Parts: sequence; C-alpha cells; structure tokens
Amino acid sequence: MVALKRSANRCCVATIETARLLLRPWRDSDVEPWVQMNADPRVAEFFPRIYTRELSESTAQRLRADLDSRVYGWWVVEIRDGAAFAGVVALQEVPFPSHFTPAREIGWRFVPERWGRGYATEAARAALGFAFNRLGWNEVVALTAVSNIRSQRVMERLGMTRDAGGDFDHPRIEEGHPLRRHVLYRIGAPEATSGGANPKADHSDRSST
Repeated sequence: MVALKRSANRCCVATIETARLLLRPWRDSDVEPWVQMNADPRVAEFFPRIYTRELSESTAQRLRADLDSRVYGWWVVEIRDGAAFAGVVALQEVPFPSHFTPAREIGWRFVPERWGRGYATEAARAALGFAFNRLGWNEVVALTAVSNIRSQRVMERLGMTRDAGGDFDHPRIEEGHPLRRHVLYRIGAPEATSGGANPKADHSDRSST
C-alpha cells in the first residue's frame, strides 16, 4: 500500500507499506542511527570514501530535503512493530555520466543487525513496484562494485538481469581503486502488474549495500 503525506514544503511524500516494513520519510531521530550505520566497517566495506559524522549528517539533511521536495528518493526503512530505523532504500537518477545514462537506479543500505532476514529484498521490491506502478518508469538499473557479491544476489532475487556488456569504471572513484570497476543490472517494467508495492515477505536476503 502507498500513502501520500503532505510535507512542510507542501509536496506529497510517499510512505510505502509492505508485509513487514514501512518505507517512510525521514525524522530527526533517524540521523543518529544513520551516522552509526555508515560508520560500521561491515557496511562501509564497499564505500569508496569514509563517512565521517559530519558527512553522514550533511548527507542525511540533503536526502531528507530531496525526498520532501518530490515523491521519491531515499526512504527510511522501518520494521513494523520493530526497529524504527533498519536502513534505507532509494530511487533516484544516476548522478553521473556513463554509457548507460541517463537512467534511474535503485539502491539500499541496512544495518548489519538486520541482514539475512530479507528486508533489503522486500524493501527494494516495494520501491520497484512504486517506480513502475506509480511513477510510470520503464526501466530501473542497479549498480555495485564487481566484488560486492551480496548486493548482486539481492538484484538477482529482484528479477534484475546483469547487463553482460555493461561493466564500467565508476567516474567518481579514482583510477586504480579496487572498487572502481562496477557491474550494471537492469529490470524493465512488467507488462501487467498487480500492485507491486505490497509484496510477500522474502526471508532469503543476506546482503546490504
């Protein structure tokens, strides 16, 4: 189910509900767990740069403002009757030029304590349903470092397909960096949908991005 709530700047912000999760706008109380998540070395394994407290706080402010100004962006993922902050899931335009852009991408990031419970898959599937059914997007891509196998497994569980000729060097990562080489996954809008924003729970996920 998708609910549209009006934010302070008068834009309607979508809250997406699944069987176990809420994908919702940011709150002030989300900033500290976001900072702590980004500082965790397990989460930061595939970060090309260090997320200092200052960087995490400024990024949270920007992501919150972006989501409040339109109906998609970086949602906070909350577990129903559980953790108020389990991670984030995002829909956005790919923010750099490459051979496959312009394009729109999906991404996710979860606290390690919530890994292995299917939350990333469930949240991302709901976001894809929103992208196709509510935003009318024709295609969504996902990107990650070649070495990030866990994230690639989530992409495959979502029904995404790796673009065999799509591997690329990330233009925002310096030459020679071990994370510079990236893979590209794609998924197109289904011809007919039945409201993908409320999927069945998938408990097979064991990844975080």
